[in-house]
This record gives sequence, structure tokens and C-alpha cells, in this order.
Amino acid sequence: MTFLEQLQGAERQNGSLLCVGLDPEPNKFPAGMKGDASKIYDFCAQIVDATSDLAISFKPQIAYFAAHRAEDQLEKLMAHMRRNAPHVPVILDAKRGDIGATAEQYAIEAFERYGADAVTLSPFMGFDSVQPYLKHHGKGAFLLCRTSNPGGDDLQNQRLASVEGQPLLYEHIAKLAQGPWNLNGQLGLVVGATYPAEIERVRSLAPTLPLLIPGVGAQGGDAVATIKAGYRQSHGATTGAVIVSSSRAILYASSGDDFVKAARNEAMRTRDVLRAAAQS
Repeated sequence: MTFLEQLQGAERQNGSLLCVGLDPEPNKFPAGMKGDASKIYDFCAQIVDATSDLAISFKPQIAYFAAHRAEDQLEKLMAHMRRNAPHVPVILDAKRGDIGATAEQYAIEAFERYGADAVTLSPFMGFDSVQPYLKHHGKGAFLLCRTSNPGGDDLQNQRLASVEGQPLLYEHIAKLAQGPWNLNGQLGLVVGATYPAEIERVRSLAPTLPLLIPGVGAQGGDAVATIKAGYRQSHGATTGAVIVSSSRAILYASSGDDFVKAARNEAMRTRDVLRAAAQS
């Protein structure tokens, strides 16, 4: 199946719009694991097993593994997810952004080494930094568009005087992703939950693209406002999917021996809030 087909299947099967972010920080692990980077796989695999029936996707952030020389544990985790939660697509959060042969190597890293179903990319070097990923049939690529950090205003909220209509940069990216860049229907956009009005603007410019929306939970994004702004259905079928990511609020819901149960409970609570908002 293509990434989009996997996404639709997971939404139906798990009744979910929740993406469980996997950002392992050993210093936040529960007692018995705390501070031990060799336990990254063990911690993340338990979270995956506890939430695989609640998630529309998983999103491991590669920096949290690489910082601890744990790329081998990430490979092991990716294999675990494919084996134990094959119905839930995996988005590798890497935010790569390079051109030519280097971009081709990054695409191989994401899709062949790690076996990801989709990857996050920075589009600011232009289409030739995105195109190598689109050569991998059925894989997805999410372009940074309107991110949740305050510093996003520095570039994303600036007007492009040289483009007809003088759109804001993030608006221009949304139009490109919906239109000429989306050669095989593989693109999506990253839009932060802290800007619901701008999620709605992106949705109006890119009505059919999946939106990966971080910032719910520890970052303070409003889950209900996020769904209202970005989720669209027609005749009972999703036409504009949203993938609402929560990481720390789920991973570190408890620092005790009950961390797996607490993570599941928080994931279930968030899943249900998102589902209710989508159905209202």
C-alpha cells in the first residue's frame, strides 16, 4: 500500500487522528531505565505496543536517537513497528533539506535503511531538494510549511514580493505542495497546532493534502481547535486528513512503574478528544 492508503486504513481501523511521537530522552525515563541510553529501544517499543491500536501513525524523531549513538536501536524499533503494528504507518521526523546526490542518500536512509513510510523535509532549497524522495514509489513526504515555533515568523510569515499576489511564504509552500510539486500525490504539509487560524488557511490552499500537526500536548496546542481548522470530510470519507502529533505528554505521562499504562491512558484520552472533535 502507499503511505496515503496506510494512513486511511489506520484512521479507519483505530478510529484515530493521533500520531504518537517517539522522542526518547533517557533522563526522563522511569526508574530502572532512567539515564540509560541503551534502554531507548526497550522504552519506545513498550510505548508502541501500548498505543498501536490508538494511533494513526508513529513519528520517531531521528535526533533523539542519533544524539545517543542509538541509530541501531532506531533500526530495531522500526523493524519492531513493522512486525507488531504493520497497520500503523511510520513517519521519520528528520527535516532533511539538501539537493542532488546528497538528497538521494538521505532518501535512501529514510526509506531503505530505516524503512519509513514517510519523512519530514525542509523545502527551502526548492523542488530539487524534494524530488529525490518522490522517486520512492508510495512513500510520503511532509514539507515544513507553518511550524509551531515562534521563530517561524522570521521566514514563513514574510511576503513574497516577486510572486503574483504577494503571498506569505508558508502560503506559497502550501500552493506548491498542492499543485506542481505533488507529482505523484505523495506530499503533505507540517503545520503547527499553535496557529489554528493558519492551519485553516493552509487547508483552504491545500484542501486534499494530509497535514502533520505537532504542538498538541506539552507545547500547548488546542486539540479541538486544530481539528476544526484542518480536518475535512465529504460523504463520510476523509478528504483532508490531519495527523495530530503528541510526544512528551504521552511518553512521560508517568515516571513510575506504571509508565506504560499511563502512556496508554493519555494516548486514549487524546485520541478520543480528537475523534469527538472530528465527529462534531
